[in-house]
Amino acid sequence: MAKTLIFLGPPGAGKGTQAERLVKEKGFIQLSTGDILREAVKNKTPLGLKAKEYMDKGELVPDDLIIGIIKDKLEQLKDKDIILDGFPRTIPQAEALDKILKEVGRNLDAVILFKIPDELVIERLSGRRVDPKTGKIYHIKYNPPPEGVEVIQRDDDKEEVIKHRLEVYHKQTEPLVEFYKKQNKLVEVDASKSPDEVYNQILNVL
Repeated sequence: MAKTLIFLGPPGAGKGTQAERLVKEKGFIQLSTGDILREAVKNKTPLGLKAKEYMDKGELVPDDLIIGIIKDKLEQLKDKDIILDGFPRTIPQAEALDKILKEVGRNLDAVILFKIPDELVIERLSGRRVDPKTGKIYHIKYNPPPEGVEVIQRDDDKEEVIKHRLEVYHKQTEPLVEFYKKQNKLVEVDASKSPDEVYNQILNVL
């Protein structure tokens, strides 16, 4: 049976890096809510057109619409291994996902929680700098820009913004952690380790 994983973790925990590697090396498909929504809007599916009305007004797309769009996507990818990233974010979404997976004949194999101290997230993200000309990302500590390259700090990498994003993340995610613990689906990986070590921890789960 095709595998289904959920990645949970704060911004800056390295979920994207690990998902990319699983896609490249193990043939997984990464599904992020934003991408699925944009695709449904672009393809003008009935649900996509409805979602567009909310997005155009700058409003959040309601749960039932997002869930419908994700169900469509899962039906298209019946026999593919997938990683869900950024969904579910709330208990009602998690309960709806359980129902969808049953309907499309899939099991949830594991919910991988990327554990990382807030201080480290702040250091990782607030140290990021971008070369506005090329879009290349540097880090003042881990990967400083070459001499003479002018870099800027993006607004969402500023410390007070990161702290706010972490607060929102903790508030949203704590209940999900408990929800999946009760189902014995939750597996923690130490996301403060090097990308290779984190990847090996995930492979052990699989």
